[in-house]
Amino acid sequence: MVATTFAADTPNLVAGIVRETGVAGNWEWWAFLLTGMLTVFFYARLWRRSGVTTDLEFYELRYQGKSAAFLRGFRAIYLGVIFNIIIMATVCLAAIKIGNVMFNFTAGETLWIASIVTVLYSLLGGLKGVLITDFIQFIIAMVGSIWATMYILDLPEVNGMQNLITHPNVASKINLLPDFSNTELMMGIFLIPLAVQWWSTWYPGAEPGGGGYVAQRMLAAKDEKNATWAVLFFNLAHYALRPWPWIIIGLASLIIYPNLESLATAFPNLDPKFVKDDLSYPAMLTFLPAGLLGLVITSLIAAFMSTISTHLNWGSSYVVNDFYARFVKKDASEKQKIIVGRISIVIMMACAGLLSLVLEQAKDAFDLVIQIGAGSGLLFILRWFWHRINPWSEITAMASSLIIA
Repeated sequence: MVATTFAADTPNLVAGIVRETGVAGNWEWWAFLLTGMLTVFFYARLWRRSGVTTDLEFYELRYQGKSAAFLRGFRAIYLGVIFNIIIMATVCLAAIKIGNVMFNFTAGETLWIASIVTVLYSLLGGLKGVLITDFIQFIIAMVGSIWATMYILDLPEVNGMQNLITHPNVASKINLLPDFSNTELMMGIFLIPLAVQWWSTWYPGAEPGGGGYVAQRMLAAKDEKNATWAVLFFNLAHYALRPWPWIIIGLASLIIYPNLESLATAFPNLDPKFVKDDLSYPAMLTFLPAGLLGLVITSLIAAFMSTISTHLNWGSSYVVNDFYARFVKKDASEKQKIIVGRISIVIMMACAGLLSLVLEQAKDAFDLVIQIGAGSGLLFILRWFWHRINPWSEITAMASSLIIA
């Protein structure tokens, strides 16, 4: 779970947020810790106890009739295909920027290389293969990011942590809480996320009531106890431990690249539309020595592959189990299911790569996903306990949020 949410775009997103709105800007996603802990104490055991293979099977366990079946198929396409492609596109966007900064690759070259490698091992490995590689890749990624942070702090321009936090470009960005005198900023990055967003919005990895690939991992756990402890560790690592190297690097980038013009000057071959604050993270990595740079690049490649492979596996499982085998060909053989799953993986990867060429920065994609998932979260929390929640409640919430976004 932690490896999956450590995508190649995650360091870029966090560094970009820090540059734009300071450390406090991370409350936009830190607020999702509340729904994560809700899953730990209430929903992890329920998911594991349900005995379903995918979280969409739960719909026909919870609801009944044709409307329940329709909801299952609707969610399979809505989440497994549409939502999934958007998420993977943001990861591909990060790969494009990293590929250009580190290797001077064009967007097309980066997408071709990254997509082919990831699709191949997603096709061959299945969920077990994804889980094993995720575990290894996460260790590599964290070692690389922490080591890189220590090296960047020792750069002459940065000159240690004390000089970093007192530097004029950084001093106003280090507060954990936003400036409450700036009402608009405080509402946008702090009050609304804590008061409303965490329970009202469906976001991958922070689904109210659990769901998505978090549910996939809980369902694959040995028992209810293991599912609960796994989600608890995920929330601890995801919110409390993992982001700090990226935050520090984002702050350090304000000293070396104080504005977008300095980033554009440093990387003249990069398409100007990609020169945004989230470029600061890969830009700072160019200061690393050869050996460490190789490790960090490996960690970023690992992050890309772990996230994309999980989303491909997750999305194809929806397409096969919850759409194809449920509605198109109920008596499909295992061979037919495998073929459909592999075809869906290739198509989703291709669509994600094309969409990534339209996006410009990680924060834009983050905001888009938040908007699409808005309004449906409370239903996913209450459906376990309130009998009045029905399939059409969920369908209406999802469809309206998608249209409005």
